[in-house]
Amino acid sequence: MNARIALVLLSCLLSIATGLVLSRGKGDSTAKKNDSLVVGLSMDTLKEERWIGDRDLFVAKARELGAEVLVESANSDDTRQLRDVESLITRGVDALVIIPHNGAAMARAVEMAHAEGIPVLSYDRLITGADTDLYITFDNVKVGELQAQFISDRLPPQGKLRLIRIYGAKTDNNAVLFKQGQDNILNPLIQSGRIEVVFEDWAEDWKPENAKKITNAAITKAGQGIDAILASNDGTAGGAIQALIEEGLAGKVIVTGQDADLAGCQRIVAGTQTMTVYKPLSVLAKQAADLAVKLASRRPIIAKEESDNGKVKVPSVFLPIHSVTKENLRETVVKDGFRSAKDVYGE
Repeated sequence: MNARIALVLLSCLLSIATGLVLSRGKGDSTAKKNDSLVVGLSMDTLKEERWIGDRDLFVAKARELGAEVLVESANSDDTRQLRDVESLITRGVDALVIIPHNGAAMARAVEMAHAEGIPVLSYDRLITGADTDLYITFDNVKVGELQAQFISDRLPPQGKLRLIRIYGAKTDNNAVLFKQGQDNILNPLIQSGRIEVVFEDWAEDWKPENAKKITNAAITKAGQGIDAILASNDGTAGGAIQALIEEGLAGKVIVTGQDADLAGCQRIVAGTQTMTVYKPLSVLAKQAADLAVKLASRRPIIAKEESDNGKVKVPSVFLPIHSVTKENLRETVVKDGFRSAKDVYGE
């Protein structure tokens, strides 16, 4: 039998947070040298610019730490992602990092990995219904709150704000958390009549073309008197803005986003998108690689947060986020080196 995970609760100074130290042996608990480590990275997709960047940063950092990385991309197909995980396990990885297309579907992947004593790190999106070892992400409820707060801060002094809400993929637990954060801010304003949601829907697989269809349907139903579109990421914001362009409304409607995609940043400069939420993805990818190497080498990890995935409270690492507009784009996204001034501004 492979060793089961050992979780030891620590008490942090001033009882501000709980630290969780975890390790999973692959046959034994002996630490391994980094130059013999292999990390498996199972990705939902590489069709979006954002995920290509995550992959490249993760692989580079893991190699810097002396580990080899095997990468598989499932093209947003749950069955294929399970096959990818099975392949990585067969190829003898020491730790598995999963960016799930469907958090619930990947519970089976965790079971398969644990059967071989392989620890699993859930990357950015939470794997639900499984004894997942570790989770690294941004505070996704806070992301939704920042988006909704941006809109609520721009309520007209009199009358109501007419809003289209475009959620992410139903299969992505993060999309649910973004909506939860948005609801925290919007629901009191909706109930008081200050905001009217004229249309809302989920954009399957986060595809911009699906967001465009939602926006087209909203305008057909409610007319052109739209004040704002709460799009949950920059890809769906781009789809919504394409519909606005066709209606002659681009730049006249508040549009939120998330991820600070290059196209999203360029739209903010152009004035067709109003804000994005900047999540320092380089920090996420590099820290995830560091954690994956520690898991693979059976070194202890202290995680000060936790996330309820429906089965267990998963030890979690949350990273900071920032609201970005035209006014602070240069001081955040560009200054951090996440996007170059040349790419964003054409300088």
